[in-house]
Amino acid sequence: MALSLSHFPVLAFLLLPFGLISHAAIVNYDFNITWLLTNPDGAFDRPTIGINGQWPLPQISATVGDQVVVNVHNQLGNQSTSLHFHGLFMNGTTEMDGPVGTSQCAIPPGASFLYNFTVDQPGTYWYHSHNNGQYPDGLRGPLIINDPDSPYNGQYDEELVLTLSDWYHAQMVPLIKQFISVTNPTGAEPVPDAALMNDTQNLSVAVQPGKTYLLRMVNMAAFAAQYFWIEGHTMRVVEVDGVYTEPAEADMIYLTAAQRYSVLVTTKNDTSSNFVFVGSMDQDLFDTVPDTLNPNVTGWLVYDQAKDLPTPALLESFEPLDDFNLVPVDGKKIFDDVDYSFNLDVKMDNLGDGANYAFFNGITYVRPKVPTLYTAMSTGLSATNAEIYGVNSQAFILNKDDVIEIVVNNNDPGKHPFHLHGHNFQAVLRSEEDAGFYHSSNATAFPQVPMRRDTFMVRPNGHMVLRFRADNPDKCPVLLLTSHWLTDPAESTHLAVPLPHRMAYVLQKTLTIPEGHLQVCRDQGEPIAGNAAGNTKDYLDLNGANLPPAPLPAGFTARGIVALVFSVLSALVGMGFIAWYGAGELGSTELGSAKKRIAKAGAIEKEK
Repeated sequence: MALSLSHFPVLAFLLLPFGLISHAAIVNYDFNITWLLTNPDGAFDRPTIGINGQWPLPQISATVGDQVVVNVHNQLGNQSTSLHFHGLFMNGTTEMDGPVGTSQCAIPPGASFLYNFTVDQPGTYWYHSHNNGQYPDGLRGPLIINDPDSPYNGQYDEELVLTLSDWYHAQMVPLIKQFISVTNPTGAEPVPDAALMNDTQNLSVAVQPGKTYLLRMVNMAAFAAQYFWIEGHTMRVVEVDGVYTEPAEADMIYLTAAQRYSVLVTTKNDTSSNFVFVGSMDQDLFDTVPDTLNPNVTGWLVYDQAKDLPTPALLESFEPLDDFNLVPVDGKKIFDDVDYSFNLDVKMDNLGDGANYAFFNGITYVRPKVPTLYTAMSTGLSATNAEIYGVNSQAFILNKDDVIEIVVNNNDPGKHPFHLHGHNFQAVLRSEEDAGFYHSSNATAFPQVPMRRDTFMVRPNGHMVLRFRADNPDKCPVLLLTSHWLTDPAESTHLAVPLPHRMAYVLQKTLTIPEGHLQVCRDQGEPIAGNAAGNTKDYLDLNGANLPPAPLPAGFTARGIVALVFSVLSALVGMGFIAWYGAGELGSTELGSAKKRIAKAGAIEKEK
């Protein structure tokens, strides 16, 4: 696919003027969400979720201070949906955040839903469905907040947006059913069928010599992290997840699902060659790598359309920039007086249905009957009691303005990104792979100006120490494990830990849930008040709350389940073969042998 910067659609590469609007505006989007047929990797057409009859989706663009109004009409017909504006803190408008079960009910087919919020954070973000693992079917796009006061204004000539993603040929509903199943007791994530750039492949980007471009990158993948590099060019990282950084040179960067980077790229002064850029899915994440998989997606910086498009060079190893070493421009010091610290120990394990789930501290997330925000709004002073949010929401109650420390221990051999709604993290420690659980006695010195972003990757069987200040008083921030694929059908990510603030009574006095949001719940017969079970009389009575499958019987392991499943399957296949063989017609040789046996048996009977 060839493109010109001056004619490319708004959804993908975008040339932005320097004369940015200096006053606040109301930016309106009217989104009709429907099914389309698309074929981004050239394999075949498959149903894809589009907006206003188009896919890839339109880019949402605004300037700091703008009011953004998105009117969503769900015309899918067979699925509910929602929109989450990934990375925006929604300070003062937490009801607009989008996760179903946390800040709203799902938008059913035929219904409309209004998102209305003011943006006060510059940077690179994205929007996506936050319901039932839906967004890999296509409902995800870039969201860019321009900044008239950016420290890098005047240092680049043009601005580009590049999305990375993985692509599945199967739709999410059947794929998730196969994934969360007794037939997949080890929890092996479905491997993507392709990698995409700007929701296509073989992308050509016309560039001019001697220019500097601000390249905004977003990984909108369901699962696959990607390595990214541009041959013959050095990138300078200047922003991650909405946080400006001191310039850091990089030949390669690594983007987990949901991470964003902005880099400055200066083109060469001549047009003698075109240059390839590559996104390569991290195959370490895949339990098995199909022989047919091409993990790479390729594009080109085209200096001269008359010249050849080169083939990517083979790499001996991947050596990306370590984002932990980036330094925020604002120089914000480490939060060193921790008020509240808790551990989140991550593991993957099986429950009584034989399927594999992810756990924080031995608890797997189950969506409550009442969205967590609505529980906080409707339960008076009881909103500060963690019990009312349900065992499987695993709520932690925070005091406003406290410094919170979260120690993430990854008791799993996979890499896992973690994302926090409503805040970004200070990353004060990240261990190497296989370092085990965190012990403060073995900790190295923490950086005095730690890196901040809203999505960090924890290494396999390692740990990470994250800090933030609970200064978003109307927010129920949610810590989400985003990399164990889409294993919780109640969320677009696997685990959620609501963190309601102890200032809940202030929230109840200052925040109003729009009537249209509540009506969406009522129309589906879903409760809008009470505890996690919808009990409005006794908030500590959780009878009727949604529950996970029962625990696995003692002594069962994933290996045992695999053996049992394959034994059962083998027995069924054997029985099926016997039935098929018995019901089938006899061949001539078998028929002749059978006649001889019958005749012989008859002769013996006559002798008797």
